[in-house]
Amino acid sequence: MIRKAAWESPLGRLVLTEADGALTRLEWSAEAVPAAGSDLLTEACCQLAAYFAGRRRAFDLPVAFAPGLTGRVQQAMCAIPFGETRTYGDLARDLGVPAQAVGQACGANPVPVIVPCHRVLGATGLGGFSAPGGVETKVALLKHEGAASLLI
Repeated sequence: MIRKAAWESPLGRLVLTEADGALTRLEWSAEAVPAAGSDLLTEACCQLAAYFAGRRRAFDLPVAFAPGLTGRVQQAMCAIPFGETRTYGDLARDLGVPAQAVGQACGANPVPVIVPCHRVLGATGLGGFSAPGGVETKVALLKHEGAASLLI
């Protein structure tokens, strides 16, 4: 069964999707979502609230990682600690794939924030961010985590 819940974050309205006991999506959306959620979605919203309030640095939620390289990149992103960053090249070396493939996998990440693709930067710049607001949203997340000094 697929369930959804919405949560108003400081960066806009987030809609979370759960299937088979794991989070499958987090997206910025104005979609009308019925009140029926689940224990997992309630916990995900609570953890997001704690993250944005500065009381949580890591998420402890089941995530349905994508198949193939995107899932491998998602798992590598989850290993990047709060307030730290890595480059596409760093992840590419760790995974034995081209940096461009890592960038594409980051852009395909269906669960941003919880799977912290905002912590992955280009070798000479911020790289992209597929959420509304693009790079400005990425910068806001990095500033929230105290990684702003890395942006200079």
